[in-house]
Amino acid sequence: MPDTRVPVTVLTGYLGSGKTTLLNHILTANHGKRIAVIENEFGDVGVDDALVQQRYETSEDIFEMNNGCICCTVRGDLIRILSKLFKRRDRLDAVVIETTGLADPGPVAQTFFMDESIKEHARLDAIVTLVDAKHIEQHLDEEKPEGAENEAVEQVAFADRILLNKTDLVSEADLERVEKRLKSINSQAPVQRCTKAEVSPDWVLDIGAFDLKRVIEMDPEFLNTDGEHEHDNSVSSISIIRPGNVDLELVQKWVGQLLQEKGAQIYRMKGVLSISNADEKFVYQAVHMLFRGNFDDKWEAGEPRESKLVFIGKNLDEKELRDGFNACIDTPEVLEKRIKTLRFAMGTKVECKTGGGWVKGEVVAHMYRDEFMPPGMVAPYQVKLDSGELIWAPEDVNNLIRKG
Repeated sequence: MPDTRVPVTVLTGYLGSGKTTLLNHILTANHGKRIAVIENEFGDVGVDDALVQQRYETSEDIFEMNNGCICCTVRGDLIRILSKLFKRRDRLDAVVIETTGLADPGPVAQTFFMDESIKEHARLDAIVTLVDAKHIEQHLDEEKPEGAENEAVEQVAFADRILLNKTDLVSEADLERVEKRLKSINSQAPVQRCTKAEVSPDWVLDIGAFDLKRVIEMDPEFLNTDGEHEHDNSVSSISIIRPGNVDLELVQKWVGQLLQEKGAQIYRMKGVLSISNADEKFVYQAVHMLFRGNFDDKWEAGEPRESKLVFIGKNLDEKELRDGFNACIDTPEVLEKRIKTLRFAMGTKVECKTGGGWVKGEVVAHMYRDEFMPPGMVAPYQVKLDSGELIWAPEDVNNLIRKG
């Protein structure tokens, strides 16, 4: 008799491995399935909803749980959300649970065997673990305090399938070494290489890969829900919400310096920023020193302009992070301070580098902006050339503008 229960895929993997990217890929693929998504974030501010671009019929199809790891404090929320979903069970082909990067998938999997109401309507179909080919080794090797588990190891060990992601960032020799390491932890799970988490949904959804017998052989206490579960307390999440706009140039400089100096400590950074002189939201994410960001959807009419940032890492200095971000807020005082740092005062005779060579002119405006500039950009100078033409200098550097 066929099992008609809803298949549930648990999507796990360490911070920055590409889980949200894979989720986007699954939701936008042409598979015709009705999928409910449950997201879990480690911290009290959620930004993954902005990173998940494609939603189905209504926003009710994506649920978000914040302020706790799904394998600890929010398991009750998980049961409540699943129960709500299964009341409309005939509409669902699958459920995908995206865990925080600090989750041990074991306690999540327990939910589908220990709670009778969930067990009646759902079956755990597979634990799919994403692995960041560039950074996984340092996380597998990380020494944890006594009693605390290494989540990266647990995620690989419990996997039914492993996606070795970001293969374009490392060499073939690196990939072979990483694959060997993964196989030494979990010899049963097939490993598939990918970039940008691009893989067929058929390799992830409704594959019937979870094997309770194998898991119990690996962890005889798997069905014991009273067992201890400890995280490394030196790893924390810091969330910032700030109304108003930030200056694009200042925030880029701050993030660049932050990742250069603290990149090894910052496992994951993501956020949605409200940038001055931009109608679109700036959505970014970073893994250690690798940063990616772009302008995305426009701010809706009446939507509060505010920035949300989340940092996850080891021994983070909350005051330092808040002070650094606050220094990027676009205020009249910040604008005045930036103008004071410019080399040339109003009326100064200068030479500007153009396509036709160096051309003489005069500074007529500071911190200039017009509608033809890219979102968020402000030029340090507007210059009136001796010919009468108005141009702007994109940066206050000597190879673009110098004293006349």
